[in-house]
Amino acid sequence: MTGHGVILYGPPTSGKDTVTAELVSQDARFAPVAKLKVGTGRTTGYRRVSSAELDKLRAAGRVAVETHRYGNVYAVDRDDIAALVEADRVPVVHMGNLADLRRLRAAVPLAWTSVLLWIPRAVCADRSRQRRDTDTPARLKAWDETRNDLRTAGAPVFNLIIHTDQTDPAEAAQRIITTVAVGPQPSVTVPPDLD
Repeated sequence: MTGHGVILYGPPTSGKDTVTAELVSQDARFAPVAKLKVGTGRTTGYRRVSSAELDKLRAAGRVAVETHRYGNVYAVDRDDIAALVEADRVPVVHMGNLADLRRLRAAVPLAWTSVLLWIPRAVCADRSRQRRDTDTPARLKAWDETRNDLRTAGAPVFNLIIHTDQTDPAEAAQRIITTVAVGPQPSVTVPPDLD
């Protein structure tokens, strides 16, 4: 499989959905990959499947990445990515931890552009309350886990870092589009004082 893809990594409320919508609005080649979801809670951006359906996809070798969080199971179907690439689209996948980001890059060989979308913890809390999340404490715990993940990242894994509390979605999307157009970029190091 050849082509380009974008991985948006960041804590809850960092703007993954908003930036993805803006990417699609600015350039129709970009297309979100709906994660498979077994469990409860938000349905926007997910394709609900049963545990039995997910088992069948695993057995068929279609699950590229699987994550357990908030009492749910999330997975990425490699066939969904392949279908977009075959249609000359640029798949946009959301990731919440570095291990999964690395697994996806290894499992699906594309020219991936990895983007860290970042916000301070207080902004995460405010945005979670504004969107009326019923599990804001769990979102803040996930922010803490994301920060710890970044502190132990080791080698740089991102091509771009965007602070979404300081950058409007249109500008963030334009920066990503430009980075993808230029081609593989050197990885950037996450600042140690990222808060």
